[in-house]
Amino acid sequence: MKRLKFIPYTLMLGLFLLVGSCTEEFEEINTDPNNPVTISPALLLPNAIQVSVDRYWGHSTRFERLNIDAAMCWIQHLARNIYINAEGDTYEIPITVSTGTWDNLYNSSLVNLEQVIELAGEGGAFQNRNYEGIALVMKAFTFSYLTDVFGPIPYSNALKGAADEPVNSPDYDSMEEIYAGVLEDLKMANEKLTIGGPVVNGDIMFDGDILRWKKFANSLRIKLANRQAAKKPAESRAIMQEILSSPETFPIFTGNDDYAQLNHANVIGSRNKMFDVFSTRSDWNISTTLVDKLLELDDDRISVYALPLADGSFAGLPNGLTDAAASSISASTIGQKFLDPEAPSILMTYSELMFILAEAALEGDIAGDHMDYLEMAISGSFEQHGLEMPADYISRLGNVDKEAIMTQKWIALFGQGVEAWTEYRRTGFPQMPTPDPNAIFVNDGVLPTRIEYPPSEYSLNMTNLEEGIQMLGGGDNMRTRLWWAE
Repeated sequence: MKRLKFIPYTLMLGLFLLVGSCTEEFEEINTDPNNPVTISPALLLPNAIQVSVDRYWGHSTRFERLNIDAAMCWIQHLARNIYINAEGDTYEIPITVSTGTWDNLYNSSLVNLEQVIELAGEGGAFQNRNYEGIALVMKAFTFSYLTDVFGPIPYSNALKGAADEPVNSPDYDSMEEIYAGVLEDLKMANEKLTIGGPVVNGDIMFDGDILRWKKFANSLRIKLANRQAAKKPAESRAIMQEILSSPETFPIFTGNDDYAQLNHANVIGSRNKMFDVFSTRSDWNISTTLVDKLLELDDDRISVYALPLADGSFAGLPNGLTDAAASSISASTIGQKFLDPEAPSILMTYSELMFILAEAALEGDIAGDHMDYLEMAISGSFEQHGLEMPADYISRLGNVDKEAIMTQKWIALFGQGVEAWTEYRRTGFPQMPTPDPNAIFVNDGVLPTRIEYPPSEYSLNMTNLEEGIQMLGGGDNMRTRLWWAE
């Protein structure tokens, strides 16, 4: 220990000079590399994407699964055979579905996406147009998802809790205002995203393929423009025509190899969340409504969506049955494709885009033959599942009107229950059959039109929430129709 006292003079002088010369760099010397002051977009982006995808497609947290437990049953892709009075099939859901959707999308996705935009934007610590563009696309997707299930929500001031002048109780924006904002963000994202531009890391969706992000941005912009078309026809028509008239500037999905999906690996935490749910529980069967329609059309997609019974046939379960009534019925369960841990989580497909264009062409909003778009939509759906559309399939549909287009879209959207539910709420199609005599539905028998605001808004943001409910135009219940409903 005594040797520590004998420091050579020359070393002492060196230390003195070193301290004098480094005083101005004191903060840098004392920065902990394990606790950085600023986090790179490459670290923020993966979880932000993952949370948005999981909350849309499906996740494994029970009593919070909007897609699997609620939407896929409401839209009669699935039917529950047990716990029907607590998890969706009778139009009743626990409030934790609202809370889980709201809290996770705002706090774990949108906050991080906004941080990426700030860090990657002009003057940011990690200036990079492609990070900025990717975050704008996912921000638009996530906000559109939130407003499509709740209605008016905090938007323009929602992500300012850490601003220089923080907003901890954000006001609500109308759905019309939110749609205008996300449509503008998607146009800006397409402008920001630069093929051959700066490299991005942490892109778990497209692995840095900027063209695919541009296609997603423009395809999503078409979808949202079409969704609001009944309320803002001229503006929506202009957006769709702008994109379709300039494919080099505004590329869109062109096939099943470039649509928006998140691929998974067979590793805990990275598996397809439907695998996590359906491989461990047998609470669901395929709905009679879907099975009957597929059998009526002699549609081979039934072999993908459903598993056959022991005799090789397919049978569905009526929605809304009591546990006792459901237990006496043998019905098909979900198909093997959705039990694959590496199956992708899907945000938007090529087939979905073609259905949108078929509807828009039928309505006269874009040029082109709606039948051509419809054929591409249906054949794209078959191809997506490794099948070939029969040559006579279109003739099986009879008169092709809007109902026929939307019914085919409903079939193709199997798995994307939230999307199918949204399109039903917007258009009223497909027409749902008369409920089974043994079915029991709450919510006054009305297929839910939205989900209720979470309790946290009542306790922490009541004044602004009341203004949001006024914008909603009805009570905070699951019967009030949303702005874009036709």
